[in-house]
Amino acid sequence: MQMKSLTMTLSALALSASCGAASAADSLTITSWGGAYQTSQDEAYFKPYTAKTGAKITQEEYNGEAARIRAMVESGNTTWDAVDVDAATAQQGCDEGFLTPIDYSKFGGEEAFVKGSTFECGIPTIIYSTIYAYDADKIKDGPTTIGDLFDTKKWPGKRSLQKTPFGNLEFALMADGVPADKVYETLKTKEGVDRAFKKLDTIKSDIVWWEAGAQPPQLLASGEVVMATAWNGRIFNANKVDKKNFKIVWDGQLLDYDLWAVPKGVKDLDAVYKFIEFASSPEAQAEQTKYISYGPALLAATPHISPDILKDLPTAPENAKTALANDPVFWGDNKEELLKRFNTWIAQ
Repeated sequence: MQMKSLTMTLSALALSASCGAASAADSLTITSWGGAYQTSQDEAYFKPYTAKTGAKITQEEYNGEAARIRAMVESGNTTWDAVDVDAATAQQGCDEGFLTPIDYSKFGGEEAFVKGSTFECGIPTIIYSTIYAYDADKIKDGPTTIGDLFDTKKWPGKRSLQKTPFGNLEFALMADGVPADKVYETLKTKEGVDRAFKKLDTIKSDIVWWEAGAQPPQLLASGEVVMATAWNGRIFNANKVDKKNFKIVWDGQLLDYDLWAVPKGVKDLDAVYKFIEFASSPEAQAEQTKYISYGPALLAATPHISPDILKDLPTAPENAKTALANDPVFWGDNKEELLKRFNTWIAQ
């Protein structure tokens, strides 16, 4: 009886341990930005992945604070398995060692993704852009080029720009004739930075600054400005939800990325990779475009997107002809200096 009891006890312990291990492997905590974006991820990735694998996904939200990821890793208690990060955090996480380098061989290689979107410690998921737009109900036959944003003679009126050097310096150089593929090379020189600010000088008295993403559609709708730079998703939503007639000018758009990153110290890297592999499939990335107007980073996803959706994405071939990809390394090296000069310029 004692032997039988011991055997049953050991069997129960073994079963408990195996269930605990299975539970750990079958559950993931994934952190993203909340709002409509995370809702699109839930519909395209989280729910379908759970339905397919039975794995439970616990969602958390943050505001992009790299410090939270770093503190978690340094504490030795990594509770986030995958995090949606911006390009700057992907770069910073690698430089500071709190993100795990990605094994791209598991995802078709770097060549499977939009050129320039891959990072050592992040695998791209979506591509969005900063563009400028106008109200087609107020302007007929409106602007079509990045140069038009700076042409106050042909297009008089106020312009709204984001209160940051990021984007504005790139737009200024492209409007001044610098090819997209030479913009960052030019900005690395003192003469190039001077040239960008000189071009911004030409519209300085006509600028209305915005700091929150909701402001550009509001400024366009009120007629306070005739053009406004904005994140492409904000303009799309204003048209879809609020029935506005805003037109996006894609020429010179500044592309940026969000990426899946894996904090150092995750308990089951293989389980995380299985989720990312699912989220990096053509079908899943195409599915997300049904819920939000961001383009897929995976090249093979584009043929799976219906034409009526594709036309509103920054990655559509027609929209991306003159696009410029953000260089997070450049901004990581120069942001502090350029921000100081930018704030001084605004105050003058």
